[in-house]
Amino acid sequence: MRIFVTGGAGFIGSNYVRRLIATTDDEIVIFDALTYAGHVSTMSDLLVDPRVTFIRGDITDRNAVETAMADCRHVVHFAAESHVDRSIIGPDAFVATNCGGTNVVCDVARQHEVERFVHISTDEVYGSVETGSSLETDPLAPRSPYSASKAASDLIALSYHTTYGLPVVITRSSNNFGPYQHPEKLIPLFTTNLLAGQTVPLYGDGENVRDWCPVADNCEAIDLVARTGNPGEIYNIGAGYEFTNREITARLLEHTGRDLSAIDLVDDRPGHDRRYSVDTSKLRSLGWAGPSDFAEALETTVGWYRDNAAWWEPIKAGS
Repeated sequence: MRIFVTGGAGFIGSNYVRRLIATTDDEIVIFDALTYAGHVSTMSDLLVDPRVTFIRGDITDRNAVETAMADCRHVVHFAAESHVDRSIIGPDAFVATNCGGTNVVCDVARQHEVERFVHISTDEVYGSVETGSSLETDPLAPRSPYSASKAASDLIALSYHTTYGLPVVITRSSNNFGPYQHPEKLIPLFTTNLLAGQTVPLYGDGENVRDWCPVADNCEAIDLVARTGNPGEIYNIGAGYEFTNREITARLLEHTGRDLSAIDLVDDRPGHDRRYSVDTSKLRSLGWAGPSDFAEALETTVGWYRDNAAWWEPIKAGS
């Protein structure tokens, strides 16, 4: 089968392609604009495989998407503007890419009559969850330009299922971590700063809670949903590893041999959601066994950044 993967030069997208290469005989077309979040270096190990084709292009460019998607039977749509801080500074790009781009990819997929369309979303669309865990049927309450644009893109994708019969499934995952994550996100930012002898900027009181999911587990769940999920349905993906930002920071200090003096308390992000948590019962009903061990995954991730400074140093210098 030929699979069209948007955003395959990014963090989760590239790890998803690695999973496909390791576990299937599928052919993969990576479609990526190579913005700040996508890099050829992130795909270097993928492009040597004859089953992988890379096409540089923007998801808002209808002609480019139409040409690149030819003969693909599945679409897995990762491509998005994804960093909350960037959305606060420049929201226009988030609406244009996440909403306009998703509309283009959905419409082209409809015309190509693809057999499955997987739209990758986020738990942030539910908004801050003080207690309990969000169900797929809960109301959406996004509170940043990023999460609002993702909520809108979810509705755009679902509208193509309802109106045109496009076989859409949506995944909403909690915070991911692992190799090749852009070093503007918390775990790679803090890890690389600490390894470089720098301080780390901890927002507010550091008590914001996130559920941290190893990227390999998310990719396994996405692949399961892509192959067995019901069209028109949404599936939450989460590991159940809920930690405050302060707790994550403490673990990273330990792994890098640094102490509390490396923490730089900074003003909180505007509209910073206090907690995210998702119920994964629906995903588990498909046969998902659950996440791998958090402590081991975090140690492996820190080790990867320690061993791959040649990947992240140019990216941070470019940022």
